[in-house]
Amino acid sequence: MASKPVLLDCDPGIDDTLALIYLAGLHSLGEIELHAVTTTAGNADVATTARNAAWVLNACGISTIPVVPGEPAPQKVPLVTTPETHGDSGLGYFNAPEHMLGDDYVDLWQRAVDTHGRDLHVIVTGPATNVSAFRSRDPQRFAELVNITVMGGAVNHRGNSTPTAEWNFWVDPHAAADIFDHAPCPITLCSLEVTDQMLVGPERLQDIVDKLGATAIAQYLPEILRFYFEFHQAKGEGYQAQIHDLLTCMIALGTIDFAATATTVAVETESPLLRGTSVADVRGHWGRQPNARLVTSAAIQAAHDEFDRACAALNR
Repeated sequence: MASKPVLLDCDPGIDDTLALIYLAGLHSLGEIELHAVTTTAGNADVATTARNAAWVLNACGISTIPVVPGEPAPQKVPLVTTPETHGDSGLGYFNAPEHMLGDDYVDLWQRAVDTHGRDLHVIVTGPATNVSAFRSRDPQRFAELVNITVMGGAVNHRGNSTPTAEWNFWVDPHAAADIFDHAPCPITLCSLEVTDQMLVGPERLQDIVDKLGATAIAQYLPEILRFYFEFHQAKGEGYQAQIHDLLTCMIALGTIDFAATATTVAVETESPLLRGTSVADVRGHWGRQPNARLVTSAAIQAAHDEFDRACAALNR
């Protein structure tokens, strides 16, 4: 079976780190071709998220994947980052070293589309800023992206940034609204309703470290994840963490079972109180064509097992 070409757009970020480890494992197995990684400003500024992504891949033994920073700020609102959640560096208590990076993410996306066409899997685990900007700059190539999976939104679920909004959509609500308004195909949406179920605590973290074995990233994960555990504990959610982006990658690639429903998604951009709130018209009140596949459930234990498989692949 041919490997699936993947372009990851992320904002590392602690849970993005585990997503990168997973994709590195599948890349090493030849199950995917990780074409490139681009980053947005979100959990940290865009230069930091790119440096973090490049460091994670190198610490997984994958050093040939292009990593390029994207847009430095959201479309219409000031940038807000999350040092209280992901640490000043975006990687908890760890600071990634400087790294040489590419400088033209739009060109990288264009080459990815030209190379892989409609087979390209675009996975977005940060704000949708880059995707929306690419749509504006190159609508013809954007229309060829028929495999888009997005982590974002809090459909039928409490928000994690405001009572109703999830972080990625709140950071750049205009970009999130734009990609659903102009989706070339239904976007697979992994919202907090499902991703909040992917939990890692100290015992599970030790299992992951053991599976990674001699892989360099293993020695840094405890200090990266400890910050995330402490944040969730301070919020009254226990000494553990929700790993949204890892589960999103598995759903995007179909490596675990999940259920989804066709619906129309809209994102609020104007109301200060409801900024970034996502609504899914699951009963068809709007009478619009579906622009999303809303994931409603996923095989969580299978996701943990799948991550173990990818981690073990890196320890070779």
